[in-house]
Amino acid sequence: MNDTPVLPATVRKPLSEAAKRALAEAEARRAATQATAPAAKESGGPKGPEPTRFGDWEHKGIASDF
Repeated sequence: MNDTPVLPATVRKPLSEAAKRALAEAEARRAATQATAPAAKESGGPKGPEPTRFGDWEHKGIASDF
């Protein structure tokens, strides 16, 4: 495994301004994602995993990849 010790926050070097902005932007994105309403469930969709998730298309039970 990784034997690198984890330093306490008081010993770590300070973050750069760019890193602070990136962390703030990530936190804002997480908050915006949680604020949106959950998507409605699909009715009449395919059973099992979504075929397009794997780069395939399905039509009448036949999956093909382009």
